[in-house]
Amino acid sequence: MPEIISKDSHLYSRYLIGKARHIMFQARQKELRPQHISPRQANTLIIVYKLGGKATLAELAKNTDRGINTLSIQMTRMEKDGLVRKVRKTPKTNQLRFELTEKGFDTYNKIKKITSVKTIMSVLSEEQLRLLISMLETIIAKAEKYTPY
Repeated sequence: MPEIISKDSHLYSRYLIGKARHIMFQARQKELRPQHISPRQANTLIIVYKLGGKATLAELAKNTDRGINTLSIQMTRMEKDGLVRKVRKTPKTNQLRFELTEKGFDTYNKIKKITSVKTIMSVLSEEQLRLLISMLETIIAKAEKYTPY
């Protein structure tokens, strides 16, 4: 069988990064299924919790790789699922923040125990993990110079 992507190429490293991300995403998705929550919703729930149980769309956008419009749609779904509630910052303003509901706090407490990604990453030593993080941060910093926003 012919080699489609040379293992020495930049394309192969991009392929491996994408494959690792995809496999870990699927593992997390499988673990989250009983909670009826997606990995992105779980990540957002964790961020809202770490921001004191409440956050604006701007704060969420700053702490994720998502735009405000995308987050607005996601938060509306999470509100329908009873995980967050929309609250006006003051009665006469259009500024909104989202607060975790009791169900949101309960779900957070369940999802923080999920271990699939930690278990997968445990094949790396502490030094390998630090090196991987450093290399990925370098790649991201360079790549961000090419993004349109």
